[in-house]
Amino acid sequence: MPRAIAMRRLLVALLILVAAALPAAAQDAFLAALPGLAGGFAAQATAVERLGATGDPRALPVLRALAEGRLLKRPDGALLVRGEGDAVSDAATGAPAEATGAEPVRINNRVRAALRGALGRLQLVSPDPGERLAAAEAVFRSRSAENIALLEAALAREDQPQVRARMELALAASRLAAPDPATRRAGVEALAATGSDDARAMLLEARAADPALAPEVDAAVAAIDRRLALRRAAETLFQGLSLGSVLLLAALGLAVTFGVMGVINMAHGEMVMLGAYTAWAVQEVCRTHAPWLLPAYLPLSIPAAFLVAAAVGAVLERGLIRHLYGRPLETLLMTFGVGMILQQAVRLLFGAQNREVSSPGWMQGTLTLPGGVMVTQNRLWIILFGLAVLGLTVAAIRFTRFGLEMRAVTQNRRIASTMGIRSGRVDALTFAFGSGIAGVAGVALSQIDNVSPNLGTGYIVDSFMVVVFGGVGSLAGTLVGAMTLGVVNKVLEPYAGAVLAKIAVLVAIMLFIQRRPRGLYALKGRAAEA
Repeated sequence: MPRAIAMRRLLVALLILVAAALPAAAQDAFLAALPGLAGGFAAQATAVERLGATGDPRALPVLRALAEGRLLKRPDGALLVRGEGDAVSDAATGAPAEATGAEPVRINNRVRAALRGALGRLQLVSPDPGERLAAAEAVFRSRSAENIALLEAALAREDQPQVRARMELALAASRLAAPDPATRRAGVEALAATGSDDARAMLLEARAADPALAPEVDAAVAAIDRRLALRRAAETLFQGLSLGSVLLLAALGLAVTFGVMGVINMAHGEMVMLGAYTAWAVQEVCRTHAPWLLPAYLPLSIPAAFLVAAAVGAVLERGLIRHLYGRPLETLLMTFGVGMILQQAVRLLFGAQNREVSSPGWMQGTLTLPGGVMVTQNRLWIILFGLAVLGLTVAAIRFTRFGLEMRAVTQNRRIASTMGIRSGRVDALTFAFGSGIAGVAGVALSQIDNVSPNLGTGYIVDSFMVVVFGGVGSLAGTLVGAMTLGVVNKVLEPYAGAVLAKIAVLVAIMLFIQRRPRGLYALKGRAAEA
């Protein structure tokens, strides 16, 4: 309680300092209007409106106290504000005061209506950005020419971009209600510059109310429509790249196991699922045993998921797949059965219900790019993460001894063996590497999808589509294929719906493969002949 009282006194002192910087006319207007709050209901409503029009920060706590029943009146007519506990201060000066014989000031519905408008205007000078944003929204909805001067003064000292943008929209809307034609035209120009849906709707209302503004309004609406079309196109492109990055992460591991090794691994989706459950397990361990590590659980999950999925992949390759090389149908059926076993094992260990994997603070929220394009931070991070994983995969294949041996075995197994390369070991490491990448994809998918035993099932078909469309064995084709399918899906969805869009993409790929069976980026030379 003492701390709250101290904070209240500090706020009062701050308001006094701000008021001291106001012009003398504004201070006199506040002091002249204040006594009206102690009069009858009509006088109170008039005083409330006058206080709201002053823009004086000292009026905000007084009117709040009146609205909340904390404004008191002494027998001598002095007005007091009751704070927390028994603290009472003078409404005019903010200094501590004696409340002997003071009674609450009563109000009626007319005064309450005036209070709503006055508080909305006065919150424009509140020290809280959230209150200023709410006040700008309220003033925007009221659309009164009386708010022009107050909004101009508030804009002169506003430093928060989001609040400032809303104040500019409210100022433009208030100018539309002005009696001066030049001011209304200025409001039309300002609304056209915002390029928002709210501005467009308001301009159409202004056109109906004032036919003289029709040419300016038509031009402004056309400009807004162009900006909105560009914004929607940019947001659709971002959503398509976001979906493409998800497909890229899900297909990268398959591009290694299927594209490089030629193994049709129907358990690939379950490797993705194991990576997502590993992220959940790391989160729970940090939450239970090391809370100080919880903000960093996601980076810790990436190597853990890679190792878990790689270990399962190595066991799968050494135990079963190595006996079925050159027999694709048997490999497909066997890996499909392994996928079902892994799903059931996860259900027995963790249950069938979804598991919650929370996003770190730095992945939450929405960013506003230039032009008003809204992008979610978690999707933006996944795009960057997908490109980073692709770069590391290319580096591992091109610039490491393991990558050199893997390419040698892929191109000609017998000659590679005569050069001393242990082809069985390379096969195991290659399959483990592809499975590990799938596990890393599961970590990313845990941030945007439900972590459940069926998580990977929805991505296995899309992963094969990406690999086949881009070109079997081509990582560049995997990138181009994933991004192309993602963007095309998002472009078609508004017109055909999500299901029909996916069907249309599948049909298009089937027709494309008829013309180019090897995909966009067909391998050439010994790698293709192998």
